Amino acid sequence: MVEWFGRPEIETDEVRERRITMEAVVDAYDEQERAIGWYYYLERRLDSPFLARCATRRSTSPLKVGDEIEVIGMAPVEDCEHDMFVEMNWDDEGLAIPLSQLEVVDADDETREAVEDWLYWTKKGYKF
Repeated sequence: MVEWFGRPEIETDEVRERRITMEAVVDAYDEQERAIGWYYYLERRLDSPFLARCATRRSTSPLKVGDEIEVIGMAPVEDCEHDMFVEMNWDDEGLAIPLSQLEVVDADDETREAVEDWLYWTKKGYKF
C-alpha cells in the first residue's frame, strides 16, 4: 500500500465523489465556503441521536478507541471552521469531538452515508 504524508492511499469512489461535490461542497470556492458546505450537509443529514464508536485516538479528545458514545448533534458552526465536530453528553454538558474519530454503530442509512462521506473526504487527505 502506498502512503502519502502518512495517509494510506484509498480507492476513489466516483459515486461518493460526485455526491460530495454536488451536495457538500457545491459552489464552494474557498476554505470557509467548503467548511460551511460540509457543516450544513452534515447537519441536514445526521439524524441525532445515534450511536458511534471511537475508531481513532485523537489528542484533542478524551475518547479511547472502542468507546461507544451517543452523538446528540452537530457542534456549533463556529467550532467547525477547520474540522467537523459533533457533540456528545459529557459531565451533564455537551462536549464537541471530531467526527473523523468516529464510526457509526447504529444509525439510519442517511446518517451512516453522511458520516462515511466525511470519513472518506478526510482519509483521501482533502482539505477545506
